[in-house]
Amino acid sequence: MRAFVFPGQGSQKVGMGVELADASAVAREVFQEVDDALGQNLFRIMAQGPEDALTLTENAQPAIMANAIAVLRVLEKEGGLALADKADFVAGHSLGEYTALCAAGAFSLADTARLLKLRGQSMQAAVPVGVGAMAALLGADIEKATALAEAAAQGQVCTVANDNDPGQVVLSGHREAIERAIALVKDHGIKRGVLLPVSAPFHCPLMQPAAEAMAEAFVATAPGALRVALYANVTASVVTDPVEVRRLLVEQVTGRVRWRESAIAMAQAGVERFVELGGKVLGPMIKRSAGEVDVTSVVTMADIEELAKSF
Repeated sequence: MRAFVFPGQGSQKVGMGVELADASAVAREVFQEVDDALGQNLFRIMAQGPEDALTLTENAQPAIMANAIAVLRVLEKEGGLALADKADFVAGHSLGEYTALCAAGAFSLADTARLLKLRGQSMQAAVPVGVGAMAALLGADIEKATALAEAAAQGQVCTVANDNDPGQVVLSGHREAIERAIALVKDHGIKRGVLLPVSAPFHCPLMQPAAEAMAEAFVATAPGALRVALYANVTASVVTDPVEVRRLLVEQVTGRVRWRESAIAMAQAGVERFVELGGKVLGPMIKRSAGEVDVTSVVTMADIEELAKSF
């Protein structure tokens, strides 16, 4: 069995998509469609920067999605490989869940771009700059991270945002609480805590205003039928019902990304091959979580050609 997976925020970099756009008219069409949907020249920011503009949440989220969907469309139209025929499941890390749903046909490309733009803007606006923070805990399992978060909270928000793999957990919440957590890592048997260069505390209760904004957006733009089943971030289990997908996407804004559990669950369901489209971040996490599985990262035209040959 196979799962196609899609990366989240942090995988953006200036120059992304350029090689693919130079090589393929199909990729250029994807980037143009996203630009048209957003009414901005996002691809120029992807290609040329500046880096601080690309890193802005409202740009990074649709940019990462556009890059992954460009890879997918080239794979489908030039590699002759249809996702619906080759994938048993799709999944994506945080914003990557929207990319996965676009790949599975639940959202159009234009709607996905607009939803992610709004998601980025709403997340940024939910908490004043400087009030929230996130930290990666290295050498921490979920039990140690949870205990640390509880100890550091002291009446503020400090919670597990991303359970990425057996050795990397991310905390999110009030800046003071996150700084206390970093100071307490050694007491909890954790190797290191690193403050992340993010502009908002994602996947924690402070994001409630953004969750409400997304709930409202889904009234006008509801997910449709899925051609491929999704492993959802907040449950680490399969979902195919569009009404349930919509509920989980709202919950995901404030809820935990259960990526480690999702990788294990997919492997236990029989997935032996994972294909990451548009990034090289998730593959190593999946291997550390699910063990003996085959992981392929597909970013360039050469990667696409190689993958198409292997199916």
